[in-house]
Amino acid sequence: MQHAMPEGLRALRDALVAGQVSAVEATRHHLDRIERLDAAVGAYLTVDAEGALAQAHAIDARRRAGEALGALAGVPLGLKDNLLTQGLRTTCASRMLDRFVPPCDATVVRRLREADAVVLGKLNMDEFAMGSSTENSAFQVTRNPWDLRRAPGGSSGGSAAAVAAGLCAGALGSDTGGSIRQPASFCGVVGLKPTYGRVSRFGLIAFASSLDQVGPMARDVRDTATLFEAIGGFDPADSTSTEAPMPALGSALRADGDLSGLRIGLPREYFPDEGLAPDVRAAVESAVEVLRGLGAEIVSVSLPHTQYAISTYYLIATAEASSNLARFDGVRYGHRTAAPADLQTLYARSRGEAFGLEVARRIMLGTFALSAGYQDAYYGKAAQVRTLIRRDFEAAFAQVDALVTPTSPTTAFPLGERLADPLQMYLADIFTIACNLAGLPGLSMPCGFDAAGLPIGLQLLGRPFDEAGLFRIAAAYEDASGTAGHRPREPFVAQEVPR
Repeated sequence: MQHAMPEGLRALRDALVAGQVSAVEATRHHLDRIERLDAAVGAYLTVDAEGALAQAHAIDARRRAGEALGALAGVPLGLKDNLLTQGLRTTCASRMLDRFVPPCDATVVRRLREADAVVLGKLNMDEFAMGSSTENSAFQVTRNPWDLRRAPGGSSGGSAAAVAAGLCAGALGSDTGGSIRQPASFCGVVGLKPTYGRVSRFGLIAFASSLDQVGPMARDVRDTATLFEAIGGFDPADSTSTEAPMPALGSALRADGDLSGLRIGLPREYFPDEGLAPDVRAAVESAVEVLRGLGAEIVSVSLPHTQYAISTYYLIATAEASSNLARFDGVRYGHRTAAPADLQTLYARSRGEAFGLEVARRIMLGTFALSAGYQDAYYGKAAQVRTLIRRDFEAAFAQVDALVTPTSPTTAFPLGERLADPLQMYLADIFTIACNLAGLPGLSMPCGFDAAGLPIGLQLLGRPFDEAGLFRIAAAYEDASGTAGHRPREPFVAQEVPR
């Protein structure tokens, strides 16, 4: 007897274990959804139907034989296209890597395969993870399943949109300045940016090495925790990986929802008088009252150097990008292109074969910040301010156990609205960037909808390596508020897709 396909990662995993659904059935279900719906959403750059079904058949055969299987056996997942996948094209959404097929898996991909997850394919992103809307992909625009006229966020917009649209049971993204949390907020899913060093970066194509971190995205808090447990932990192949033991999340996700004894801080700088949409403010304030009702003590705190976070981030991130992307010179990787004299020359020469405009812009900014005579004035000063931002968080966490803020000052904005104004695009990450500068864990989860029916995100920030504390608060809030599992209306193709 064939059962209806369960929704959600853990529900599907449990059905697979119980024999109610086979891995092949689960995989075909998601591949069918991709075929029917992804022309409208645009989440996938590469779909590996043949490889996914081969994995699923092998898992079913092993299950029938009574072999021990991994914790995610038969669960279909999607991967952001900056994670290396052996034998499967990895493009970083750039023409520069259009034909690149990696010889090995990223550590997080290997760990998912060891857990017997099924890899459906590679998900769209802003080129080289540089952007906040997934409009900077060299190949296609990804659309928000809640409203196809709006952005899904970025740079992990393909991952967030795929999870929201049910085109995979969960996904991995990467977060350099909010690139998991902001699209999770826009698409109404849960996304975790782990503590820097908690999850291996080996096999993640680098944007800014001191900021990048791989993290999970799923429909609800417990599904996200399940993925986090599968990918986290020390990796000797990554020199920035930490040997701190992974947390035991079972007790953190207990069902009683009691937050008594916890002190939760509200940073004044994250609730400005101007720039925060009224619907977002109201939803976050309502969520804070739910946390108070669960026993948490709410405390006002200050992070005084927050105002410098965006400037600091864009100096450090672009400088590191300039260094990291120097390898894409047409000799070691990518297409050959002459060294540019200026941004427009670089863009004109590379359009259609190498770097897009946003990547070119950031390379030029970073090269300038590192140039002779300017490095101390720009990059060096930014590094000093980064230390001040980290100390702000240390002072706050001496008073409280976690911080609660909006994830983004607005809900999903219309496609094309901010492409001509890079500064407005950068401001979309104003509440997420400081977390990366300080190396902290951050989680975004749904906390309501605006007047247009678009999801609103609640951000939780924690002490280094206290992901368990964030999951405890998030699960308690999710259970009390009933915010888990909301989906945009289907089919998405019924919406008018702008041309």
